[in-house]
Amino acid sequence: MSWLQPVVLRGSRASLEPLAPRHADDLIEALHDGELWKLWYTSIPAPNKLVEFIDQRLTAQAKGTLLPFAVIDNTTHKAVGTTNYLNIEPDHRHVEIGGTWYRKSVQRTQINTQCKFLLLHHAFDLLQCIAVEFRTHFFNEPSRRGIERLGARLDGILRNHQLADNGTLRDTCVYSIIASEWPTVKAHLTWQMEKPRSPEIQ
Repeated sequence: MSWLQPVVLRGSRASLEPLAPRHADDLIEALHDGELWKLWYTSIPAPNKLVEFIDQRLTAQAKGTLLPFAVIDNTTHKAVGTTNYLNIEPDHRHVEIGGTWYRKSVQRTQINTQCKFLLLHHAFDLLQCIAVEFRTHFFNEPSRRGIERLGARLDGILRNHQLADNGTLRDTCVYSIIASEWPTVKAHLTWQMEKPRSPEIQ
């Protein structure tokens, strides 16, 4: 049996389900909310590529190199984005959380915080990971701020790490949370999710 198996992770505000073709219609709708595929520094699929995107991820899952999730908004029961465990290294108890995107209307809400909490809890408390990594484009400032708000620390920047489809070179920022930091990060994320919030601030 593989170290990392498909699993449903449930929270009060959001849940994570194994990505499946049945999520396609919701995700196509999500992509149109903010025209996410037009962000030059990301690799978000265009709506007409979404079915192919799901197929590619399920193929990678079958090979044991990736575990994709659909992000479910518990208030609407609809898929509002995707996220993944990537670069799975069972011998070293190490995973990366990445390839995450959400429809614009749920960005900067508690959905992202809760999804990251669910993934980190599963990785550290159940899989006994020694480190969880995050990677993002140097120019993806919203992603960098979000990763840093989790409590992840910048390990370094891989310069000219990748060649993008538009011909530009990507510098990749590498962040991580290690096992010894998880109790403090866990307390911080729990407080973030439980603290009183005004209706105007998500």
